[in-house]
Amino acid sequence: MSRIAQVSRKTSETDIALTLNLDGKGEVSVVTGCGFLDHMLTLAGSHGGFDLALSAQGDTDVDFHHLVEDTGICMGQALDQALGDRAGIRRFADVMLPMDDALVSAALDLSGRSHLVFNVPVGRDRIGNLDTEAIEEFFVAFARHARVTLHINLVYGRNTHHVFEAAFKAFGRVLRDAVSLDPGRPGVPSTKGIL
Repeated sequence: MSRIAQVSRKTSETDIALTLNLDGKGEVSVVTGCGFLDHMLTLAGSHGGFDLALSAQGDTDVDFHHLVEDTGICMGQALDQALGDRAGIRRFADVMLPMDDALVSAALDLSGRSHLVFNVPVGRDRIGNLDTEAIEEFFVAFARHARVTLHINLVYGRNTHHVFEAAFKAFGRVLRDAVSLDPGRPGVPSTKGIL
């Protein structure tokens, strides 16, 4: 079964093309025009072991909000498509991930229900040219369009770059574990029979 999805989104604000392979090797090519976002998505794909090809342009003369949010929409749609009926997946995953001074916990349920808990207070308003509040918008859009429940919590940490690096690495790891196939349970992992 191929677990690959292609998504494109073109609006008056953004133009995005994305390919996601859940059973890849962590090969990532991301070009958004926002260096920090490229870095974070590369970390997520690499540590998640999925292949991600992403090309995105947007009205960055305004700011990066639309680009970041629409990238989250496309990644969520791609995950939802690639999972199909979600049969055979492990469904749940969690991790505690350190990055130098920062420690972040992440938990994921590929439940078919959209919900995000994002408790990641940071001390800086910007990293490079990206408003840090846009990062939560990425995860909101992802969770909504992937139909997943995602919790990301900062346990502690001072360096904002390290905090978000830990968050995206943790996101990649829980995604990898939750989408992995469970040979002992080939059906849909729900007592309802559907996710």
